[in-house]
Amino acid sequence: MFRFLVRLAVNSIALAIAVWIVPGLTMVPYAEGEPIVVGGPSLELVLSYLFIALVFGLINGIIGNAIRIVAFPLYVLTLGLIALVVNGLLLLLVTLVSTWLTFGLFVQDYYWGIVGALVLSLSAWIIGMLLRPLTKQTR
Repeated sequence: MFRFLVRLAVNSIALAIAVWIVPGLTMVPYAEGEPIVVGGPSLELVLSYLFIALVFGLINGIIGNAIRIVAFPLYVLTLGLIALVVNGLLLLLVTLVSTWLTFGLFVQDYYWGIVGALVLSLSAWIIGMLLRPLTKQTR
């Protein structure tokens, strides 16, 4: 359970970094609120990041794995670069869910989705490497 919560926090922080860096990504909180810290995000925005990270994790875990299994020959042919295209499509699917919920992550264009997927995966990898000793299991 602890590893799941750490992974969720890592993905939400990586999502916040991707929204901050990529101009085609925007995050709409479910409600307006006062900042937690002066000049910082509101509680509603933090909860929105956590919820959308959970939605992205579910979509990536269910639909993303099915796509990876079916498109395995393309992964081999492109040496894994097709993963950027697949993750961009998964971000667009998160945008579709966010449109249905009226809050969350919104991607302006498919190309911004690919760039956002690249920034999201790189930042999640770097943060995950920094927090690896925290989630390390003893045998």
